[in-house]
Amino acid sequence: MEEQGQVQIIKAKKLAKEVADSGRKLRVAAYCRVSTTSDEQIDSFNSQMTYYKTLIESNPNWVNAGIYADEGITGTAAEKRPDFMRMIGDCMAGKIDLILVKSISRFARNTVDTLNYVRILKEKRVYIRFEEEHIDTATEQGELLITVLSSVAQQEVQNTSEHVKKGLSMMMSKGDLVGFNSCLGYNYDEKTKKITINEKEAEIIRYIFKRYLEGIGTTVLARELGQHGWKTKYGSAHWCDSTILGILKNEKYKGDLLQGKTFTVDPITKKRLDNRGESDKFYLTNHHEPIVSVDEWERANAMLQKRSYVRRLNPDGTRSRFSRTYPFSSLLECGFCGKPLSRRSWRSGKNYEKTIWQCMGYAKDGKHTCPNSKGIPEEEIGNAFVDAYNRVVGSDSTFLEDFIQKSEDYLRRSNLKTLFGQNERKLKDCQTRMDQIAGLLVDGQLSQEAYDRKFKEISIEKGKLQKEKEELDYKGDTEANAIKNLEAFRKAAVEHNGKKMDSFMPEIFDACVEKIIVGGKDDAGNPDPYMMTFVFKKGFGPTLQSEKGDLQGKSHTPILTFDHFWRHVTFVPMGDAERQKVQKDFIRIVVAVDFS
Repeated sequence: MEEQGQVQIIKAKKLAKEVADSGRKLRVAAYCRVSTTSDEQIDSFNSQMTYYKTLIESNPNWVNAGIYADEGITGTAAEKRPDFMRMIGDCMAGKIDLILVKSISRFARNTVDTLNYVRILKEKRVYIRFEEEHIDTATEQGELLITVLSSVAQQEVQNTSEHVKKGLSMMMSKGDLVGFNSCLGYNYDEKTKKITINEKEAEIIRYIFKRYLEGIGTTVLARELGQHGWKTKYGSAHWCDSTILGILKNEKYKGDLLQGKTFTVDPITKKRLDNRGESDKFYLTNHHEPIVSVDEWERANAMLQKRSYVRRLNPDGTRSRFSRTYPFSSLLECGFCGKPLSRRSWRSGKNYEKTIWQCMGYAKDGKHTCPNSKGIPEEEIGNAFVDAYNRVVGSDSTFLEDFIQKSEDYLRRSNLKTLFGQNERKLKDCQTRMDQIAGLLVDGQLSQEAYDRKFKEISIEKGKLQKEKEELDYKGDTEANAIKNLEAFRKAAVEHNGKKMDSFMPEIFDACVEKIIVGGKDDAGNPDPYMMTFVFKKGFGPTLQSEKGDLQGKSHTPILTFDHFWRHVTFVPMGDAERQKVQKDFIRIVVAVDFS
């Protein structure tokens, strides 16, 4: 066996020598960036580009692979820098061997981005030379130094962000307008930092508040705005529900100013979230001239809150009803599709207008969604109730006394006051516990990790209690309205004792009726769009039961059917595609009682 030879060390080649051995020049690119568009930064930007162009072209062993530059763009997120991403793409395509950068902070101020791109490029045999720090990623020490220095750069970004936040907070606390880009109805003067009313756009805002307070929903409102030819702040003829909701919630329209509605989660991702208490807010009343009155704005927002509440499910799966603007609001139900009816103005020509209630499915999505429904005049709904009330209740004082007594007994048994007290104590306890753990954190008796965990637990508990408080507030309002309506009902009943009701009285209607179903089928099974079923409240059940027989166990059980006089025109189908216009004098009215 021959003697083992000596180990020969094959020295690593420097990048330049490796390329030279291949018979070609080193393809060198440069990356330049400034984060603002100020004159000083632009001068620096131009200087960087000129410097690197000269440097590359003066080296006989280099060839210029391109000067990549992002102007007025932050370095915290790589994907937001188009020329940086173009450079990376060229590297991946094998067009670049070496990148020259002034400093790590010019390349990226995000440690993760810096290291990720350094490693990706090294796999493609592309290296980076940071001039100020004298770091070359082709060397062994390069990545270690980059890790340390890029972390310092990231911390610098975070410190700068905190300083900027404090400066903006001080400005907002003094009432200065910060970051406002104008909104529909107002013009913004960048020099004076003042906002003034744009009368042409303000007409749209006033219309939105007026129609919403009349009971029109945002979907119908969006269509109406489009029909008027009005456009959004950005010139779009298409209006969305969310746009109208944003206008209704915007405190600027009543002359106030709320700043700090959003906050930056961290300066690296630049992600912004709605401020729900994580950061300070600044509210200034009477900041500028209002477009709508404070009363209009507050009524619209109270209505908005209660309408949003109606979409929440109670624990038993039922839905709560929001308090009504008009006597029939949220009480009318389509007998064909089950959707609620909305209040609308119906016009014929220039001089004829009347208020009708129409199925929301028909109004929002078109006739094809509920073809059998028709709009019914508000006045006739009231007249039909008067007729139904007189036939059911009439002058029977025993009936009224029994109903009032049962309603008062029910309200007296309410435990809302106790529940309010319990909820308030629990909320105070949550706040006390939050203050306690904050104190322990400051004193060093609680770690940041333990603090975050406990804070999250208490926040979840507090959120549930806040939701419970909203529900109790709503029930409290409902109960207060019930007491008020019951008293009005008692007064009206006393005044009308011994005689029939002559005209529609909202307080009596509200005390008696659970809901009205508009539309149904006649005895032959044909659709009847004007048929109305008045469902009286549960309290009437036991009283009427002795008069109408045993109806226990049934729900919305009819107890009376009659024809109500209303001269109207309708269309009767005559064939597959033909209809005949017919005048009728009566509509079918059904009275039922809620036995559910």
